[in-house]
This record gives sequence, C-alpha cells and structure tokens, in this order.
Amino acid sequence: MTEAHAAECRNPDGARALWYEAPGAAAIRAAPLPERGADDILVRTLFTALSRGTERLVFSGLCDPAHRTTMRAPLQEGDFPFPVKYGYRAVGEVEEGPADLLGRTVFVLHPHQDRFLAPLSLASPVPDGVPARRATLAANMETALNAVWDSGASAGDRIVVVGAGLVGLLIAALCAQMPGARVSVIDPEPARAPLLDAFGARWMPEAHGLDDGDVVFHTSASGEGLQTALGCCGPEARLVEVSWYGDRPVSVKLGGAFHARRIQIVSSQVGTFAPARLPRWTHARRRAMALTLLKDDRLDTLITEEVAFADLPAALPRLLAPGAPGIATVVRYD
Repeated sequence: MTEAHAAECRNPDGARALWYEAPGAAAIRAAPLPERGADDILVRTLFTALSRGTERLVFSGLCDPAHRTTMRAPLQEGDFPFPVKYGYRAVGEVEEGPADLLGRTVFVLHPHQDRFLAPLSLASPVPDGVPARRATLAANMETALNAVWDSGASAGDRIVVVGAGLVGLLIAALCAQMPGARVSVIDPEPARAPLLDAFGARWMPEAHGLDDGDVVFHTSASGEGLQTALGCCGPEARLVEVSWYGDRPVSVKLGGAFHARRIQIVSSQVGTFAPARLPRWTHARRRAMALTLLKDDRLDTLITEEVAFADLPAALPRLLAPGAPGIATVVRYD
C-alpha cells in the first residue's frame, strides 16, 4: 500500500458506516478513521452479514435499559436505542497491520462499514478453504457450537431442534455429525427439508410423535416454539433455550409434563462458556474453531440473499420484517 493510499483510507470521507437512526430507519454516514495505533489493523470490508434476530430488535428500538449493556457489540458506536452503529459479522482484507496479516482475510466483530480500524485482538484469520462470503457465518457458528456444549448432547442421542433459522440449522448440522444421533428439526417452512436432508437431519412441520428427546434446542424466539420444545422433552431431558427475546415477555405453561418429567431448561448465551470448558477455552480459540467448522461447502446454501452496501438502508425494513423469507443475508461491498 502506498502512503497516498493509506492517507486516502484515513480521510474522514474515506469510510462509510450504517447507522440505525430511529425505529425502522437507517442511513449510511461518513465514518472518520483515526490514525492507526500499533495494535490496530485497517481492514477493507468484503462482506458483512445481518444478524436477523438481534438486528431486528435494534432496528425496532431496544428500550429496556437492562439490555443496553449486554446487547452492546464489541465495536459498536452510539447508545441504545438510537442512534447506534451496530453489527458484529464483518469479513475483510487487511490493508495495514502486521506483515504476516497484510492481504489476509479476517473475521472481525465490527458493524457494517466499508473500511474500519479494529484491535488486532478482535481479528480472526479466515482459514484456507473458507470463502470470505461464507466466513460471515462465523458468529452464528460460534453461537451454535456454544449451544451444543451447553446441551451435553452426545453420540446416539435423540436430538430435537425447534426453529430452522440460521442458528437452528447450524446446530442441526453440528449434531448430525455425532455418531448414531437422530436429529429432527421442527419448522413450518417446507423449503428447509432439502437443506436438512443434506446435513443428515430430518425436517418435520410439527412435533407429532416427538416426545422422547434426550436434548432439545429452542431457537424460534417465540413462546409457542418454546412450548413445543417442552413437549418434545423426554424424562430428565435438557432443553437449551438459544433464543433472545429482547424486551418482549414470553408466556409458557410449566404444568403437566414439565414437572412430572423433571425437565431442565438451560439458557445458552454466547458471551459466556459452559463451566466445564471455561478453564481451557477463550473467545479467540472458540472463534477459530467456529471458522474451521465452516470448511463445509454445504453451508453456502444457508446464504439466501446478497445486497449491496449502498442499498442496505432501503432494504432493511424488508430484510428485518417479522417472518421475512430466506435464511442468511450478506452485504456486499464493491
């Protein structure tokens, strides 16, 4: 990189970022880039990805002060509810930084922005064999991996996943690799069937006949889905709640089989680790493993839409609408 190019990258008008400005409204703003510190890298973004569930909550206005700290993204700017620069699934090429990273593709927990500075400690090199576009799934794979750890699922288990969104599908893909495991995924969308079949799991439109699960995951972010998940649990089974509800209350019936079967409900949150892994695993190690797990060409089928960065503000109301079709949406930076 020439000095002139480096100066251009740091020009106050040389970077652009998406800001959530009001309920249902977003805009692209100029993003000044300060001088790069010794422990920073400058990244030219190739792709980012929307986190539908989380960014839908941000887009609608996260009002409860109790969530404003736990919901912060690592490199977020602004405060909830608005205006806020939010996001955590960026993949780009290192333009300035340590010699061994120059030209490398990295995954960074950064908002939607076409060029950015980030601490070296928050950058994870993308392994050979993982295209930049697919690498945007790393944060979701990390969530899925953490949920599997929290579940205690193992070989031979009867495993049920309620909700075939992106995280639910990744959980199913991981669990289906366990020897002898029977993985069933409940979702009303028939288009999920061939995707799940390719991963070695079976799609079911409803929970009929599924009441003997050893491990059940709930990812649909709805009270109805959680109730369905409870009904899929066998005696002494563990239900792992992966959904994030934000400010919304959730109602569920805990009578009947819940007590009789001594069902466990466990919350899985990617910000922390299962206690058994906490002494040995770091966030960096887990993210590196999530990226390695993306060496699977079948996962490309989970990216169902691509939009240009310039078109993102106008597309967000459609992309983040409740019940929006598709699975994962990536943002392309030309």
